Amino acid sequence: MSIEISRTHALLGKALDYRAIRQDMIASNIANADTPFYRPRDIRFEEYLAHEKEKALDSNSNKLQMAQTNGAHIALQEESSSFKPVTYFRDGHMARNDGNSVDLDIETTEMSKNSIMFNAIIQTNKKSGAIFRSVIEASQKVN
Repeated sequence: MSIEISRTHALLGKALDYRAIRQDMIASNIANADTPFYRPRDIRFEEYLAHEKEKALDSNSNKLQMAQTNGAHIALQEESSSFKPVTYFRDGHMARNDGNSVDLDIETTEMSKNSIMFNAIIQTNKKSGAIFRSVIEASQKVN
């Protein structure tokens, strides 16, 4: 049995994973800036994380689970989420003569924004760890 630090702690990990995936996609777009007919890709995951946050902070998340007392009973189906991170082609830019639509200005701007968000999540995670560390250290001094 694991100890759950907070209900939103798992969201930080998911957010870091998706920010890393997005950074890789943007880097791939930049690397393919000279590839003919290449279309830049991106990932949209903010709606997914917002849905997961609502699910984690929902007061009904501590519902009593149905017991399956006999192996012949029909198993309870887990709720499947229709929300998934969406990968899409980031078009809307004028394609060059070779059909490539990568705009380096946009890609570097998106990479900078993603990097700032990644670092903000890291700092949030560090701050959360520091709070728990200070509580543990304070409890040791009480004895």
